[in-house]
Amino acid sequence: MAADRTDTRTAPAPRPGILDIAPYVPGTSVLPGAGPVVKLSSNETPLGPSPKAVEAYLGEAARLARYPDGSARSLREALGAEHGLDPARIVCGAGSDELLNLLAVAYLGPGDEAIYTEHGFLVYKITIQARGATPVVAPETNHTADVDAILARVTPRTRMMFLANPNNPTGTYLPAAEIERLHAGLPGHVLLVLDGAYAEYVRRDDYEAGAALVSANDNVVMTRTFSKIYGLASLRIGWAYCPEAIADTLNRIRGPFNVTGPSIAAGVASIGDRAHLETAVAHNLAWLPRMAQRLAEIGLPTTPSVANFLLVHFPQTPGKTAPEADAYLHGRRIVLRRVDEYGLPDALRMTIGTDAENAAVLDALTAFMGDAGAV
Repeated sequence: MAADRTDTRTAPAPRPGILDIAPYVPGTSVLPGAGPVVKLSSNETPLGPSPKAVEAYLGEAARLARYPDGSARSLREALGAEHGLDPARIVCGAGSDELLNLLAVAYLGPGDEAIYTEHGFLVYKITIQARGATPVVAPETNHTADVDAILARVTPRTRMMFLANPNNPTGTYLPAAEIERLHAGLPGHVLLVLDGAYAEYVRRDDYEAGAALVSANDNVVMTRTFSKIYGLASLRIGWAYCPEAIADTLNRIRGPFNVTGPSIAAGVASIGDRAHLETAVAHNLAWLPRMAQRLAEIGLPTTPSVANFLLVHFPQTPGKTAPEADAYLHGRRIVLRRVDEYGLPDALRMTIGTDAENAAVLDALTAFMGDAGAV
């Protein structure tokens, strides 16, 4: 006799709390209508990937039927040689986002708390909530992480602290001495995760991405990415430098082939092309202060940034607000990043683009602000 299927069965339900998570919304990529778009909404490098990386990627085409090296050994060894790190303590992933999630899987659960800063990367909150843990927000000072505010929010339930340094979307950073002070104030069971997605852009004597702190301690992890200065965002390559025990833990739970063969090859080739990286750094160093100065001259202050983007602040005067500027720029087929969800409704984030793209933004915003001058 067939089972009665006119029953009271219900559809599968996600774990409590999952549907309370606000999904991550990327920056706008396309606009209605025909014609090219100046896309400066996602902090992508304007110079693209190294030609050597493209060549290495294409060279993997004949091996697509084969699984990649599950340990990404060649990439880990290249990273170790480049940064003076032990490859055995490097874990690679499908973007640093995957590694952030794996850390949460391993070290967070219901009843735990994890801290991130007021305008920190939105993925941190999503990652914390996805594990059933409680996100705790530490206020910032002048759009910069505040060590004392972070430490004041540590409780017996705190298990992790996520810190983007430099921070997205503000572009601000904490110097090495402040990072050390933060770590010294955390209990030993709290994992400090230093997200250095924009570390390669920073040229400050007091900055350290976190490798030295990881090497000397058991409760610090540094994550990095190939999505920004290396121009491999579409390939999703990230890596983490970890204490031995944490590397072992992540390797137990990550997917066995979580980084593709073409990605591994392109990553290794990118590391080997230092000239391309230095060209990207030089381009950013030239344009970042110039853009900040010109924007200030037309009445749009920016938060001081050490990354490859600027947080541009708009007045609340009707006709000159950030949402109105966003709409005006869309009319000129220019896309910046709305950052309302970061608690910054009066700002737009602008990636440093090519010479022509930067000039187009300056021209458009000059017109928007009512200045008769031209770029």
